Amino acid sequence: MKILGNKTYAGFAIALGLFSGAALGTAASAATIKDIQARGTLVVGTEAAYEPYEFVQDGEVVGYGKDILQYMTGKLGVKLDQLNLPFQGLLPGVLARKFDFVATSVGITEARAKKVAFTAPIGEVRSVLVVRKDNGAVRKPEDVAGKIVGTQMGSLAQPAIQEFNKELEAKGHKGYSDLKLFQNYPDVSVALVNGTIDVGVLPSNVLAIEMRQKPDAYRIVGDVGERKLLAWVTNPKDEDIRAFINQTLGEMRANGKLAELQKKWFGEPLDLPSENYLPAGAL
Repeated sequence: MKILGNKTYAGFAIALGLFSGAALGTAASAATIKDIQARGTLVVGTEAAYEPYEFVQDGEVVGYGKDILQYMTGKLGVKLDQLNLPFQGLLPGVLARKFDFVATSVGITEARAKKVAFTAPIGEVRSVLVVRKDNGAVRKPEDVAGKIVGTQMGSLAQPAIQEFNKELEAKGHKGYSDLKLFQNYPDVSVALVNGTIDVGVLPSNVLAIEMRQKPDAYRIVGDVGERKLLAWVTNPKDEDIRAFINQTLGEMRANGKLAELQKKWFGEPLDLPSENYLPAGAL
């Protein structure tokens, strides 16, 4: 197993740089949708550093989540005030009602679900096996046996791909000839393109960006590990706000708007559950 690469992401630093103390002065203090409509502004907290869900482009927050928010504000007839804040302040902030809800992609976990109220899932993250488009030797997940595989060190994909190696060996297949760990996902992509590795393991949202930028470079082989569902977060006491979000997401599923936005940002619709998505003991 090798650790390669020297680059580091600047996304978190950018998010911190965009944080403004004045922005937090826009207090939300809403408990119902009527409160928001009376104020005339929907105030949400976002960490815009997770492309294509939410990110900064030309000084503005854009992405899949922003498009959903615009649908919601159009439905409510209000303006949008989207605060770009460090992730560490989002969950405490919604509990303190610094904003109406958290509109950033938060992984649904058992621990978090006991403290804050998750909406229906708005997205997912999967660990995806990807090869160069001209690689005809790897057609299905089992074909990675005996190949050089690479992913980001310390990522969710790393334990998933290590576990899959054990599964291959337990079924009598060869393990990987090597597992290379890189400092970041861009380094994984570069290694895949230049042939340093045969198979890359990338999160589905990162791969969506790569395939949009280089539509003829890659081919998806399959997934490894379990997917993580992503959702927005409300104050547990603000049942009306969570109900509005869930009802609107249901409406967007029914009228095709949600699938349209998913195709726009991810290249394909997402298969997301509308029930039984919360862990036991969730608020």
